Amino acid sequence: MARATLIGFSAVVMWALLALFTSASGNVPPFLLSALSFSVATAIGLAMRVVAPAKEKGTPIPPVVWLVGIAGLFGYHFFYFTALRNAPAVEASLIAYLWPLLIVLGSALMPGERLGWHHIAGALLGLAGTALIVTKGGGLTFDSRYTLGYAMAGVCAIFWSGYSLLSRRFQAVPTSTVTWFCAATAILSALCHLALEQTVWPATPGEWLAVLGLGLMPVGAAFYAWDYGVKRGNIQVLGASSYAAPLLSTLILIAAGAAEPTLTVLAACLLITFGAALAAKNMILKPGRKRAGETA
Repeated sequence: MARATLIGFSAVVMWALLALFTSASGNVPPFLLSALSFSVATAIGLAMRVVAPAKEKGTPIPPVVWLVGIAGLFGYHFFYFTALRNAPAVEASLIAYLWPLLIVLGSALMPGERLGWHHIAGALLGLAGTALIVTKGGGLTFDSRYTLGYAMAGVCAIFWSGYSLLSRRFQAVPTSTVTWFCAATAILSALCHLALEQTVWPATPGEWLAVLGLGLMPVGAAFYAWDYGVKRGNIQVLGASSYAAPLLSTLILIAAGAAEPTLTVLAACLLITFGAALAAKNMILKPGRKRAGETA
């Protein structure tokens, strides 16, 4: 189980590169960027099938799995982009980042899972740290004019937490199936781009490399790693530790010279690190012990 949890957490590390690669991709509109990135993600899955042919060949995939997978990947991005179009980025991002907390709380409804106080406390500490990162230590101003955007951000959080929790209920469905979820998301994103956006392609080789980087990691391999982690790892620990993504993203931007180190970042680092450690305390202190229903 610890190995699967670490694989799942590698997705969080890759998501931390999202801001850097997105900013380096130029003025490519969101849905076009999503279509390009998920096309690369689909290519990753197809390449994996060539290198390591899927063992599940011929195994029927229930229709509900297709619904959950496509709604999770495409739905999250659709509602996130819609939220950013209709509300300030700070408030929308913080609302959208309720999904790790929803995963931790929702895991109590999963067969064989046991939700402890330390899972909830760890997730809340992570949320507090994320609030510091997103607001840069300042306050939040929720304006009724942006109600639609706030609602879309909330739906975004529900979609991703729901996708993550429901994926665990289908542990028999192989991770390679994510290939087709990515393909469907690429197609739907392209249709949204044609309907809603003006086409702006990457203008330089560096911008094309940034798009490739997005598709290879934060909008590519990360989804395969996350699927494996939520199906076979400790989902409460993964939920709480997901708050590390905005912190790691900020640290990467600081390392790249695109942001400045501050006391706010240090405080967020302490909150998120302690929260993740608290949520994972059983795994850290008793790594060999399994709970009923857990998969190694």
